[in-house]
Amino acid sequence: MTSTGTTTAPHVPVLVSEVIAALALHEGETAVDGTFGAGGYTRAMLGAGAGRVIGFDRDPDAIESGRSLVPDPRLTLVNERFSLMDRVLAEHGISAVDAIALDIGVSSMQLDRADRGFSFQADGPLDMRMSKSGLTAAEFLNEADEAEIARVLKDYGEEPRARAIARAIIAARPVERTAELAAIVRRAAGFRPGQKSDPATRTFQAIRIHLNAELDELEQGLEAAERALKPGGRLAVVTFHSLEDRIVKRFFRERSGGTPAGSRHRPVQTDPRLPTFQRVAKPVSPTERELAGNPRARSARLRSAIRTSAPAWKGTVQ
Repeated sequence: MTSTGTTTAPHVPVLVSEVIAALALHEGETAVDGTFGAGGYTRAMLGAGAGRVIGFDRDPDAIESGRSLVPDPRLTLVNERFSLMDRVLAEHGISAVDAIALDIGVSSMQLDRADRGFSFQADGPLDMRMSKSGLTAAEFLNEADEAEIARVLKDYGEEPRARAIARAIIAARPVERTAELAAIVRRAAGFRPGQKSDPATRTFQAIRIHLNAELDELEQGLEAAERALKPGGRLAVVTFHSLEDRIVKRFFRERSGGTPAGSRHRPVQTDPRLPTFQRVAKPVSPTERELAGNPRARSARLRSAIRTSAPAWKGTVQ
């Protein structure tokens, strides 16, 4: 996720200095920016001496604008999901890389464009598709039943009034615009102007995550990064809400040989597989100075680790 920023680029990535420090790039190394967006991390990687950067983004608009945004011969842009990075890297003749950065969630470029339908700050069509293909938010809301909509809102938005909101959406169909949906949610949730948080935020987050299968993509992307990194390679992941952060935290804990505390009902079970990562630091959050210029960064959290020489695990994150 990125934020409105400097005059040299339309957006500045969150925790960019901390991410670059975690990647610890050396001159000439190969790095992956798994979530290219507006190219902020890529610029920083190139500025830190990377010999080559492969930038991934499933959004074709990001790739198209990136070709002129970051005109550097060391950069290769790929319009693909980052969960396929190891396969795509192999197709480009790259067997392994030295560093990978992942900035999870929706970008400010997407949020700030009303026609993409990710935000209710400006009215637009209910779209929310990162890849600009597949089911739109409007199609989902107008075709799914009440139970399915409620499940999505509860699972991906942690919405306590999921059932009431789903019922209100069903009653108001067809729903086609972001402003319509936000108004429906606010009425159903009993929102009053001046309240600290807008309940529409949770609903929009939940629908977006569902449509783009973001949590599955994150789990698969972490495994792809594990396969793509050289021994000693660095992985830095920035998340923006608890659902994402729990996945990253669990992945690093398991892959570094950590296990949750046991009990008399469920004894600790050690995993026979060798640790594939070494955690190097505690999670990092934005400073007050960064938050002053970018309120959207408030919930951001950076976790990082170093790849060991152990073979990648098979299977998915549990």
